Amino acid sequence: MEELHKTLKDRDLTVPTVHGKGRSLFTTRDFYPGEVIISQEPYVCVSTQKRCDGCFRTTNLSKCSRCQVVWYCGTPCQKSAWRLHRLECEALSRLDDHKRKSVTPSIRLMLKLYLRRKLQNDKIIPSTAMDNYKLVDALVAHMSDITEEQLVLYAQMANLVHLILQWPEINIKEIAEIFSKFACNAHTICDGELRPLGTGLYPVVSIINHSCLPNSVLVFEGRMASVRALQHLPKGTEVLISYIETAGSTVTRQKALKEQYLFTCVCPLCSKVLVLKGQYDDVRENAILEGYRCKNETCDGFLLRTTDGKAFQCQECGLIKDKEEIKKIATEIKLLSEEASSADYQEAISIYKMIEKLQTKLYHPLSIYLLQTRETILKSLMKLEHWREALAYCKLTIPIYQRVYPAVHPLLGLQYYTCGKLEWYLEDTEEAVISLTKAVDILRITHGTNTPFVKELLMMLEEARAELTYKSSSKEE
Repeated sequence: MEELHKTLKDRDLTVPTVHGKGRSLFTTRDFYPGEVIISQEPYVCVSTQKRCDGCFRTTNLSKCSRCQVVWYCGTPCQKSAWRLHRLECEALSRLDDHKRKSVTPSIRLMLKLYLRRKLQNDKIIPSTAMDNYKLVDALVAHMSDITEEQLVLYAQMANLVHLILQWPEINIKEIAEIFSKFACNAHTICDGELRPLGTGLYPVVSIINHSCLPNSVLVFEGRMASVRALQHLPKGTEVLISYIETAGSTVTRQKALKEQYLFTCVCPLCSKVLVLKGQYDDVRENAILEGYRCKNETCDGFLLRTTDGKAFQCQECGLIKDKEEIKKIATEIKLLSEEASSADYQEAISIYKMIEKLQTKLYHPLSIYLLQTRETILKSLMKLEHWREALAYCKLTIPIYQRVYPAVHPLLGLQYYTCGKLEWYLEDTEEAVISLTKAVDILRITHGTNTPFVKELLMMLEEARAELTYKSSSKEE
């Protein structure tokens, strides 16, 4: 670990052990918004869909003729992966067709981890301070905190890995423990628009702790993980990212963190609620995000359960909403949701619009449940190329995005981008320039300006500005 500390010191970072948190990443100089704090290639990674195993592309794919499991987009990616895949291919080829179909991305991630460790131990591929198995070994597994059901699942997966590798020197317990490390430490690799591509293990990035009010963001450039500062980080600041979707109540966030990462968050946003239970601002915010709306449609109040538990009362105007009324609408929404899950896009849109109508009666206008339904409708409309209606729904989501996310957040930036792209396509050039400018202001910080996605966005903005200038000059003439 001394080599890692030295390498990080050269990058103006340090890794002290903090009581209650364990290893943590701190700055030793000031970092500024958009600046890369740390980058790392994965120790191992896999695609979670039919993609090239080297670059995650989906075009010109050919399956490995021997193992019939792994895909490549061409000779360069196949050659670069060959030293590791040669061993993986040999192991997978020994399986019958039935067992080969049981090889999930998680199983492949484990296979690749053991094979990479072997290749590094045998000096066939190099190790560095930020690329060695000792870093994986140092990750926390939380074995004592996981459920019996999860232990059984890990044991079953470990048995399959043991069967595939046929290495007597590794045991089931060790493999199961590493699966537990994956659950707590692996990251979902996404493209510039935050669409999932695969899973990767980044042992140094995994040192970074969580906060529901993060000062940094993790994004990916291909397989490379980059952590960028969202704000000015003075010397001596702990680098913090968010492990989860933060749009939701404290209870929802805490539940997600406990189930996936096995800890209770004590960040400023959570500890304020934990210490000061019932504080008005927090109760109000949580009730707006996940609670019910007032019966009076002109009232912006939030509802809390009455003392007898039989109804909900608006905290603004005092109107009572009956519990049975809420239950009836909620049941209708649940039934429609089940129906929509098996419908095609066109039919699903109609069903989700019915759900939206019911949700506007049930939930607060800024509810995240309403946001999720409108997002689903938006995506379906875009797939069907119903651009004008898609734009209308995109605009409906923006106020909720602005409320649930900080001013600099990649999801807010991407929503402005979607809005601007639709406006420009529909020749609402003036509005497109406004939306795309807002997108650039955020995404140049969260993503940087050298990624293909942001370069394309900058070009789009310049073209929209040029088009707007031309239109303005034409009107003057």
